[in-house]
Amino acid sequence: MLKRTSIIIFVLLNIGCDQLSKDLVRKHVEPMDYIQVINDNFILTNVENTGAMLGFGQDLPPILKRVFLQGLPLMVLLVLMARTLQKINLNRWMVLAFAFVIGGGIGNLIDRIAYGSVTDFFQVKLGFFKTGIFNMADVSVSIGVCLLLFLTLRYRNLSI
Repeated sequence: MLKRTSIIIFVLLNIGCDQLSKDLVRKHVEPMDYIQVINDNFILTNVENTGAMLGFGQDLPPILKRVFLQGLPLMVLLVLMARTLQKINLNRWMVLAFAFVIGGGIGNLIDRIAYGSVTDFFQVKLGFFKTGIFNMADVSVSIGVCLLLFLTLRYRNLSI
């Protein structure tokens, strides 16, 4: 019971952090602004992404966008959440990793359904390294996936 509750709490915290940050950006940062937070290394902006990661799929017809950017992710997230909640012997780090992936996925899905696009607002530039523009949901999913990969490689016999 405790693991199920903690999964739900972590998922909700990820969604809340994501939605709060996007709401603040929508209200206080003009579209396409270029605000240097830390020199030219950390940029705050406001971009609406009508596609998936890095704009993939933004030129799809509306019905295909609904299927591939809303319907399919919704089904995958529901199955992942149900499977995670069913597993009673999950390692606590796996619980955290899955909660980050699910919470981040739901955060971006909320935007796609409510606004037809996802609000992205961070960009990092360090020397030759430059990220695309991303949001807190993307950070959550990335942390969750990296943690899952690490745990899988480090502990091959870990119960997932």
